[in-house]
Amino acid sequence: MKDSDVIVLEEPKLSLTDQFYLPQVLVGLGTTMKHMFNVVVRGKDRVVQYPEEKREGLPVEKGGLLLRTYRGVHRLNKDEEGRVKCVACFMCSTACPASCIHIEAAESPWPDREKYPAKFDIDELRCIYCGMCEEACPVDAIELTHLYDIIGLTRQEMIFDKTKLLEIFDQTVKEEPM
Repeated sequence: MKDSDVIVLEEPKLSLTDQFYLPQVLVGLGTTMKHMFNVVVRGKDRVVQYPEEKREGLPVEKGGLLLRTYRGVHRLNKDEEGRVKCVACFMCSTACPASCIHIEAAESPWPDREKYPAKFDIDELRCIYCGMCEEACPVDAIELTHLYDIIGLTRQEMIFDKTKLLEIFDQTVKEEPM
């Protein structure tokens, strides 16, 4: 190795105040006082006892509405006749980077499609809510909703099957603006 390849770094010299870390302590105290001012004077309490208490409209933008880009729990959409829209093409499970979608196809009882999902499961704990499944679906059968408060006590409760995903559709389609 050449001497020109070696860079010698020298430790910076600290002043007396820097040695006592006084400026950094004052900056930290200023941040603390700012937060105390927000809580005491403005009444902005940041702590919520979730799920008993819920902060209104989370996640929100200035108007108090849900962010349009927010991605929550999945739903399986239905067509005009109330049937599941999915045609079991496996595009969503192929596109999923977390491999959390499991589909078992069966022959369709309807003449307008070849297959339909006999079994459709999504592991909500494994999902990273990236939206790749929604983008990959050619028939817009899977969609991420704005629901964020899903609760399960066991891992099995967080694996959503076709029935639960269709129930979420029924739940969320009523809340959407026409």
